[in-house]
Amino acid sequence: MSAAPLLSARELTKRFGGLAAVNQVSVDLWPGQIHAVIGPNGAGKSTLTNLLSGDLPATSGSVLLRGQDISGWSPEKISGNGLGRSYQKTNIFRSFSIWDNVRLAAQSRSQPSAFNPWRWLTSATALAEVNARAERAMALAGLQDRRQQLAGAASHGEQRQLEIAMTLATEPSVLLLDEPLAGMGVAEAESMVQLLLRLKKDHAIMLVEHDIDAIFTLADQLTVMVNGQVIASGNPQAVRADSSVQAAYLGEEH
Repeated sequence: MSAAPLLSARELTKRFGGLAAVNQVSVDLWPGQIHAVIGPNGAGKSTLTNLLSGDLPATSGSVLLRGQDISGWSPEKISGNGLGRSYQKTNIFRSFSIWDNVRLAAQSRSQPSAFNPWRWLTSATALAEVNARAERAMALAGLQDRRQQLAGAASHGEQRQLEIAMTLATEPSVLLLDEPLAGMGVAEAESMVQLLLRLKKDHAIMLVEHDIDAIFTLADQLTVMVNGQVIASGNPQAVRADSSVQAAYLGEEH
C-alpha cells in the first residue's frame, strides 16, 4: 500500500434545504483496494459519489485527489486529473459500435496540437495514441470480441462492461462505480466481479453496490451508511459482525 490514499474525503456534508443527504462523511481510497459503500435506499451513497466526482458541490468538507484539494472543481477538471466514474443508469451511445464508444472516450483525452494544424484534418480513427488507449481499455474490460457489435444490441452485462471500458479509456487512477452489478444474472455478475478484481491492481476503487455476496467477495474496506451518516467503517469482517450494522441493514442471516 502507498503512503497516502489516492482520494480522501473529510467530513463531507451535502444539505438540500433542511435535509442532510450526506452528513460529515470521511472516506479514503487506496491504490490496489476496493472500498465498498453499502446501505439501504436513501442512505446517501449516490450523493456521496456525486460529491467525490464533482457532479454535486459539497455544502462543507473537502476532497483531496493525490493530496490536492479538488473541492469546487468541475467534473471535467476532476476527470481530467485521473478520476473516472460510472453511473446507476448505463450511459453509452447506443447507436454506435462498442469500439466507437470506447474510442470516443479515449479521444476525450487528446488535445490537438497548436503546432500541428493538420491534426485537425486527420481522421479520428487514425490517431494512434487514441486507438492504443481504446485497445487497452477494451482488453481490460474483456470486450475485444464484441468490438463491432452495436452498443444498444449488447446484453445488459456487456453494456455495463462497456461503460467501465469507456471510463478506463480516460486512464483514471481512481474509479467510482455506482451499482455496476445492478440487474445482472448470475453469470453476468460473476463476470463483473472478475473484472473488478482485475481492475483493483492498478486503481483505487469505490464501489456502491447492493449485492451483499459480491461486496464481501470484493471489498478490502467497507463503509455502511444510513440516513446520510456512516454507522460503521473498516475491515469487512468486523463491519459484518457489528450489531448496529446487523440491525440497520444486513439482517440476522448475514
